Amino acid sequence: MATSVQTARRKRRYTEDDLKRLPSDGYKYELVNGRLRQVPTGGRHGWLEAKLMRLLTPRFLDEKPIFGSSTGFRMAGGNIRSPDLAMMERARLPEGKIPADFINGAPDLAVEIISPSERSAEIYTKLGEYFESGAQEVWLIFPERKEVHRYTPSLQVQVLGEGDTLTTPLLPDFQLSLKELFEEG
Repeated sequence: MATSVQTARRKRRYTEDDLKRLPSDGYKYELVNGRLRQVPTGGRHGWLEAKLMRLLTPRFLDEKPIFGSSTGFRMAGGNIRSPDLAMMERARLPEGKIPADFINGAPDLAVEIISPSERSAEIYTKLGEYFESGAQEVWLIFPERKEVHRYTPSLQVQVLGEGDTLTTPLLPDFQLSLKELFEEG
């Protein structure tokens, strides 16, 4: 009597080196629990990212470097996350200099522009990782609803709409009219 033996195929666990070797194909990837994850983005997403960078960069770039979405941050649990926009105090960088490699720890400010296809569970897992890894604030931007959810490490949230102004103790004197942020033109 012949018996059939099935062997379970183990899924390959990817590493930081695998992430670094990915081709520059126009997509954004993160390393999450040993898996490479493509992060979906679209036109409005990229436009908001560029607009927010333009509004933040002139005032804070020297003392508080600002990073774009291709920058990888090593989370405490080993995942590599790439927020859409990030700001980190220079004092938290090795010798105050921007490393060529991934940056250890979460940025002080992580900004995620939420696409309609993103699942809530994934968003809140990422939010928790940022705070566990040293983030002081996370902004979730919901373009479809024209809202910004501003989280602090205690997971208190401030929900701001199109008529509100975004401020943060991380960036003194910074004020951003959400009407201006979401305004196309």
